[in-house]
Amino acid sequence: MLSNLKIAKQHLGERIINQLLNYLKQDPMSNIPRALDLLCRAPIAPRHRQLIQQLKLLFENSPVMKIYFNRILTEVNENVQQRFLFNLFINASLIGIPKHIKLSQELGYNIPYTILIDPTSKCNLKCKGCWAGAYPNHKDLSFEEVDRIITEAKELGIYFFVMSGGEPLMWPYIFQLCEKHGDAAFMIYTNGTLIDEATAEKMQQAGNITPAISLEGGREYTDSRRGTGVYDTIMAAMDNLKKHGIIFGISLTVTSQNYLEVFSDEFIDAMIHKGVLYGWSFHYMPIGRSPDFSLVLKPEQRAWLIDRVRYIRSHKPIQIADFWNDGQMTQGCIAGGKYYFHINAAGDVEPCAFVHFAVDNIKGKSLKQVLNSPLFSAYQKRQPFSRNLLRPCPFIDVPQALREIVAESGAVETHDGAGAVLFGSAGEKIEGIANNWKPFADVKWQEIEERNKSKGEEAVS
Repeated sequence: MLSNLKIAKQHLGERIINQLLNYLKQDPMSNIPRALDLLCRAPIAPRHRQLIQQLKLLFENSPVMKIYFNRILTEVNENVQQRFLFNLFINASLIGIPKHIKLSQELGYNIPYTILIDPTSKCNLKCKGCWAGAYPNHKDLSFEEVDRIITEAKELGIYFFVMSGGEPLMWPYIFQLCEKHGDAAFMIYTNGTLIDEATAEKMQQAGNITPAISLEGGREYTDSRRGTGVYDTIMAAMDNLKKHGIIFGISLTVTSQNYLEVFSDEFIDAMIHKGVLYGWSFHYMPIGRSPDFSLVLKPEQRAWLIDRVRYIRSHKPIQIADFWNDGQMTQGCIAGGKYYFHINAAGDVEPCAFVHFAVDNIKGKSLKQVLNSPLFSAYQKRQPFSRNLLRPCPFIDVPQALREIVAESGAVETHDGAGAVLFGSAGEKIEGIANNWKPFADVKWQEIEERNKSKGEEAVS
């Protein structure tokens, strides 16, 4: 923590950081608006200043946001608050992002906000339709390889890292890595079955780890995909995490069968009661182990989710992001090195966890070399892939763009069968999914634009 404070004081100013800590020690709930005002006076990027001001308005005018902040302050262990939240918001965001922008201009290619790394492809479960299920299951990155990636990333201002797999808690060096890089924040996508009380205690001691636990809803849906007894094991894991004050979330695989359940009031309220603070909504993608196209969301189901997720964010003390339906917030697809990219357990550098093509392998190459990639260049020059930001994805929404990217960059599939999504019967099905979604997306996008225009006119008047 001391080294973190030193970095923050160098970049944001000693007086501002000292006063910020004072505010948060004395009466944090009452002082949150003052703390946000203080951050606005720091030498930060203009868009961060605007976001902080918007957050202040939201906090002051939204009762549910006050409840959410109070949950963080009362449910989260002090060491986790000081390490994870500090690393995420100060190091990775307020300090890191301006550095990304400056270096991107100097180097001539984009520096992303985060990197998704699979340290291992091993997993103790065999979930139906797993997106990573087609990778070889015996691959591992060494501690030295992952350590080098993170060291080089921090030199570029990247301080937030996401771990997946496989099951990342089966990688034996995960806590060693987080301890060595105590100035970084780590999020781990995990099936949750290995989080016993001892593991939760290790997370508390490290302070800079947040697990996002994968599940499909209640016991029936989760166990049918992940195995009998998995749901109950996950609930016990959540109890361990809550007891030790860990910030943790859920990773929802949303399908045509479970979408109503995972976004029901009953399920969301139950997750909040268990201690969940955030969630990621992943629409089922027909890739990986034995893809099932019947599980892909129907257009009317995906359209329903747009309004439902926004409702939950504004009415429940939990924050949920929907990668496919929140394109407006991110200005389209976030992959291809724009905001993130994926390194699998074999070291292949992929644009996205769901796009299994690569031109580079991180082994024997520097992070700068793989960021200056023809694959990433082909991606970024096409982003956003559609003016309608409810169609952000080159895989499921604009598949022609993905075919062009692969052809232009010379990318090759990173496991047998990955290329089926481009051509043949699977490719035709994906094209059909995209075509069926487009008219629904256009209607919803027009509604959003009209709503925003109305708000703008009200603000002017």
